[in-house]
Amino acid sequence: MALVTPPDSRGYFGAFGGRFVPETLMAPLGELEAAYTAAAADPAFLEEWETVLHDYAGRPTPLTEAPRFGAACGGHRVFLKREDLLHTGAHKINNVLGQVLLARRMGKRRIIAETGAGQHGVATATACARYGLECVVYMGEEDVRRQELNYFRMRLLGATVVPVASGTRTLKDATNEAIRDWVAHVEDTFYVIGSVVGPHPYPRMVRDFQSILGREARDQILAATGALPDLLIACVGGGSNAMGLFYPFLADPVRLVGVEAAGEGLSGLHAASLTAGRPGVLHGAFSMLLQNEDGQVQPAHSISAGLDYPGVGPEHAYLQTCGRAEYVVATDAEALEGCREISRLEGILPALETAHAVAALRRMGPDLEPERTVILCFSGRGDKDMPVLSRFLDAEAPS
Repeated sequence: MALVTPPDSRGYFGAFGGRFVPETLMAPLGELEAAYTAAAADPAFLEEWETVLHDYAGRPTPLTEAPRFGAACGGHRVFLKREDLLHTGAHKINNVLGQVLLARRMGKRRIIAETGAGQHGVATATACARYGLECVVYMGEEDVRRQELNYFRMRLLGATVVPVASGTRTLKDATNEAIRDWVAHVEDTFYVIGSVVGPHPYPRMVRDFQSILGREARDQILAATGALPDLLIACVGGGSNAMGLFYPFLADPVRLVGVEAAGEGLSGLHAASLTAGRPGVLHGAFSMLLQNEDGQVQPAHSISAGLDYPGVGPEHAYLQTCGRAEYVVATDAEALEGCREISRLEGILPALETAHAVAALRRMGPDLEPERTVILCFSGRGDKDMPVLSRFLDAEAPS
């Protein structure tokens, strides 16, 4: 099974993508592209990656029907693709193990990463511990505060975690610092990007590694129901879990819905780059992002640190533009309610990122045609969000 289905030769998906980086990084990106293209066509590399995903990370993940939640959504059959059951607790490990194996193949012994919710950072620290590699993770100070559990998990795994105090002290600023590090240490350092963002070939590479979850889901739903689903739905920050689910279904007559973070509402602070953004360049790629009238990147906001990013992967921007996928929003309040509802109906606690997709499906369900079959990407578990969720529960408790 070859992974490679590239964008065009310059790394564009329609009008979006490309490489907008300092000259220092152009040659390393070309080297990375060549190394990945060779590895993705090498049966030995693919076998090693799939073996470690099976034996270490816990693939394949189940496709779990959620009948009580489906009934609440209007009587549909809702299936959850359970990436929360993977080692480290989210889909991030799929991509990280692929990139770390590629780094070893290229002879790079120092790994850097950025993280927001901490799941990508934890996955990177985990893979580096397994393979004996140096690991440095950049994390905004605000996200360290919100995701203290993951901050300590990374340190326990042996990573050096660098809190970032600039800007909004969230994922955008952590990414800025990771890029600065890479420019300064490009000879011996491999930058593991955590989503389908950044300069070519990262959006293609991350999509390919994450598409294992969509390929599994496709086989599993056919086995369970004998037919393709009617609807796929997933949360979208940078967009890796959604792209991983959508990609194997792009040629099929299946509706694709991504859910962005509306935060406090689209008239206030939010992170809905596709819904309310404009085209521009961020972190090495041309895509949709939040900007002010002067073209400066606006601060993003979401209750979920993993969606708190002012841009989105260029392939998502392309899918929206060509009409193949649609993108809706869910607010902080809706995500909290969605988290509570599915936890109590199904006994499965979602990450707050995932809860945005839960909330959107709950809202959409009554308006869908009767008896639809839906796959929801359950991208991560909610253990990391308990400090936020505990305040929500305390606020609703009777005085």
